[in-house]
Amino acid sequence: MSFRDLFRLTISTFLVYRMRSFLTGLGIAIGVAAVILLTSIGEGLHEFMLDEFSQFGTNIVTIQPGKAQTHGASVGIFGSVKPLTIEDAESLRRLPYVEFVNPSVQGNAEIRANGKSRRVMVYGCGPDVPRAFKMKVQLGNFLPADEATRARNFVVIGSRVREELFRDVNPLGEYLRIGGERYRILGVMESKGQTLGVDMDDMVYIPAERALEMFNRTGLIEINVNYLASADVNGVVKSITSTLVARHGREDFTAITQEQALEVMTSVLSVITFAVGALGGISLLVGGVGILTIMTMAVAERTGEIGLLRALGARKQQVLALFLGEAIMLSAMGGLAGLLMGMGVAQVLHLIFPALPVHTSVFFATLAESSAVLIGLAAGVAPASRAANLDPVEALRTE
Repeated sequence: MSFRDLFRLTISTFLVYRMRSFLTGLGIAIGVAAVILLTSIGEGLHEFMLDEFSQFGTNIVTIQPGKAQTHGASVGIFGSVKPLTIEDAESLRRLPYVEFVNPSVQGNAEIRANGKSRRVMVYGCGPDVPRAFKMKVQLGNFLPADEATRARNFVVIGSRVREELFRDVNPLGEYLRIGGERYRILGVMESKGQTLGVDMDDMVYIPAERALEMFNRTGLIEINVNYLASADVNGVVKSITSTLVARHGREDFTAITQEQALEVMTSVLSVITFAVGALGGISLLVGGVGILTIMTMAVAERTGEIGLLRALGARKQQVLALFLGEAIMLSAMGGLAGLLMGMGVAQVLHLIFPALPVHTSVFFATLAESSAVLIGLAAGVAPASRAANLDPVEALRTE
């Protein structure tokens, strides 16, 4: 029996048992579709988070109070952590290759203006925020850089805050009460939208010195340092560390580069993507069980056909190849249908929920289709071996 005859016989089997072939392939298709859909959402979330996390730039070092590394023994009074201060931030501004330095304090407070009030995020920061974080001022100016006026009660509001409290009125020069104190409005930020779940338009910006007093804090939450793209990040971190150690007496802070943060987030998101893909793979295994069941039934139903093929001169290897080919073709066709189904559902979900990111990875699509074929092959081995080992005379007697 030639390969062409073997292929035609396999195709004719699908045509004769159309419903059975369709239902068997459907099990594999659902499994592949589940893998594609879940990994598409996972990969889309991966890219979305990376874009969100890096939209403020990648040449950033974040300094946070407290050392991430732990020690086995207590160091007593020398173990106290000194807070990060405005003076610490100013000392970093003088380092080579440093472009911008932003002392950061955050909290929530009630704001009032024109008889209206709302609760928003208050971001205490320095004057370099627009340039450091690639943000634009729509009206007026940002917080002053002059040391003489830097700590005064000035505020810059987000676009949504302006819309809710002032409507069409120009808010520049007006006063806004934050936590009971009056702040003069210097500017309005251009709409930025949401970043990592934070509405950048529904917040106000005040000097970090004022935020420390407002939230009764002794130190900054963090200091963000933007360095030149041409600079070596390790050299920048070393300069920052030596400067702060000289001021604090020891290394009681943690410097995190943007690359380190992105690596951690990438590894976490990759694990999540593989995890959801594995969940979808369970459906593939169920489809494999379906192929095993159907092929076992097919051998029992077609015993006479197998005996006739053997009587006409078909070898054991050819009978084995016939049934293995059926199993592989079932899983391959089901896998292709699942790919189309999964990508289609993913795109429909994206159209219905535009905020839901989806991205179908070629790697996962290839992996899902390959897994479907391998599962079909594995599921077809036992029934195909049974068919090949049937005694031709006994098989013919079943007719």
